[in-house]
Amino acid sequence: MTDFSSQFVAILPALLIAATIVAVVLATAYQRHHFRVATLTVLGLNAALLSLLAALTVTPIEVTPLFVIDGYSVLFTAIILVAALACSTLAYAYLSTLPDRREEYYILLLSSTLGGIALVSSQHMASLFIGFELLSVPLYGMIAYAYRDHISLEGGLKYMVLSGMASSFLLFGMALLYAASGTLSFAGLLDPMAGDGALHNWLLVGVGMMVVGLGFKLSLVPFHLWTPDVYEGAPGPVSAFLATVSKVAVFGVLMRFFVVAPSTDDHLLMILIGVIAFASMLIGNLLALRQNNIKRLLGYSSIAHLGYLLTAVVAGGALGVETAGVYLVTYVATTLGAFGVVTLVSSPYSGTDAGSLDHYRGLFWRRPYLAAVLTVMMLSLAGIPLTIGFIGKFYAIAVAVQSGLWWLVGSLVVGSTIGLYYYLRVMVMLYLEAPEKGPRDAISAWGRQSGGIMVILLAIAVIALGIFPQPLISLVDAAVFTGGG
Repeated sequence: MTDFSSQFVAILPALLIAATIVAVVLATAYQRHHFRVATLTVLGLNAALLSLLAALTVTPIEVTPLFVIDGYSVLFTAIILVAALACSTLAYAYLSTLPDRREEYYILLLSSTLGGIALVSSQHMASLFIGFELLSVPLYGMIAYAYRDHISLEGGLKYMVLSGMASSFLLFGMALLYAASGTLSFAGLLDPMAGDGALHNWLLVGVGMMVVGLGFKLSLVPFHLWTPDVYEGAPGPVSAFLATVSKVAVFGVLMRFFVVAPSTDDHLLMILIGVIAFASMLIGNLLALRQNNIKRLLGYSSIAHLGYLLTAVVAGGALGVETAGVYLVTYVATTLGAFGVVTLVSSPYSGTDAGSLDHYRGLFWRRPYLAAVLTVMMLSLAGIPLTIGFIGKFYAIAVAVQSGLWWLVGSLVVGSTIGLYYYLRVMVMLYLEAPEKGPRDAISAWGRQSGGIMVILLAIAVIALGIFPQPLISLVDAAVFTGGG
């Protein structure tokens, strides 16, 4: 196989997503048809997912100096594609009640997914910024897609303004690193310990500003203030996309940057990242205690979970990368299931989503299987044994213990204990007596919809992998150690 053909196979998933975007645009221009466009989107995402098997046969391979396709990028691309597929499935039933144009939503979703794929394969500042913007810009429209509801429009505007500020920090950090190192390649950046005091400081400031830009997308404290408002305002499937695809893509490039770039090898910088992780765990969980809206609660919960994940960055090493892979799979599966239930309860209605916890009061007596799915997801988010969430928490604690990061171990345990309270609070609401007025309900045939089938399969996977996690661990282990990530 020639170099060109090997590189073509390696980037085939991205090319298939790009081709799907063109196909959806042409299909929409020819004739608006929601089912046809949704089907094209799902077929394109499935084709890209299957093409990863072919990409594995040529990895690791460098596709121009901008991108590297290895086991690590293939793993993160697979997570992104599965999450995007789940979000597009949820969106079909949700958007069927929307009185406005529906087909453009899938163009935005596919474009943002393509940006995520570019991010996790980036090994250069230029490709990082291109992927970052391609991921972010479509999200402005997706969040504000239900613009007739002012809270959705408000969320889109907030995200757009603050995301622009994050991009500015990211670009400024890149400029400082380029000025100090003379290159935009991750691996070519200078080691802070190799230069004089001024060069050392400029390198640290550059990396710090990049952390600010990426930390905004990851909702890390203190860059988290947008998260609850945007999660609450965005349509249900978009909140799911924002909490999964966006987070996986940005964390994937952050982890690669800290593993590959010599400029991140500084003790003071690692302490700063540890402090951000510590604050995210505690503040995310503490603020979630006061929430009466499930979407805001899940928003604060995601802040805490990204704090747990950041422990893997501080620890570093092979186990740190493996922990990131395992934890992200557990987080994505569980978050998709939780937001999936919110979307199914909200989708038969126009206007604001079913966000209030009172909307879910007594859901068990109306839709017992749907309540069971949400119960499983809450248990997994809490890290209860026999769920996949327990495996992720175990890995996070193990990597912190191995690295001697006892203060992060303590915050992880305390944060998980606090989280147990508000997750149980949601569960209790499901089994209380239903009020005469106020509750929202999914349609009677929710289990026969594609979105309903998906959340049931996710619940089964959460339990099955919680009981027998070895297939997941082996998959992530192979991706980490054969990919060179």
